[in-house]
Amino acid sequence: MPLRGSEPNAERTLLWIRICICILIVGLILSGITAFPLRVELAFASDVLHDSPAVDWFPDAVAWVDRVAAALQDTDARYPFVAYGTDWLAFAHLVLAIVFAGPLIDPVRNIWVTQFGVIACVGIIPLALIAGGIRGIPLGWQLIDMSFGVLGAIPLVIAWRLTRRLERIQHDEAVAPLGSTEIR
Repeated sequence: MPLRGSEPNAERTLLWIRICICILIVGLILSGITAFPLRVELAFASDVLHDSPAVDWFPDAVAWVDRVAAALQDTDARYPFVAYGTDWLAFAHLVLAIVFAGPLIDPVRNIWVTQFGVIACVGIIPLALIAGGIRGIPLGWQLIDMSFGVLGAIPLVIAWRLTRRLERIQHDEAVAPLGSTEIR
């Protein structure tokens, strides 16, 4: 017999599922919001890096940030419509955050959204490697991009496993009253 309080609890399991999904939603919203002002962010990042020891410790990374900042500045001055693509990227992140309201409300019924999220996170790795290689993105930056998939997958895999547990708990609770008839 398990110790009191050690058996799976539906309310506690649901709480942890919701915490995991909220972590992902916050990450998606932050990723979406920060994709809008890329030019300003990269110029700021370049200034910060040049005012820190990073310029001596990671000169190649600082040079890459400088190159991207300059490219965004040039592109924005000459072809501002190109930034429209990152506006759509930002919008997609915000829309995906909304989609995860389903598992936040009813994780068992909407487990497919959680599974979709895991698949999308796994898909980031080959995309970063293939498209990054084709576009000349340094491997270190590709690894940073891949880390978003890994970091997103962690709360989603936990939520997926906990959702399966919640499904079993709910099933057991629904079946228990049927098998608990006493004969007197």
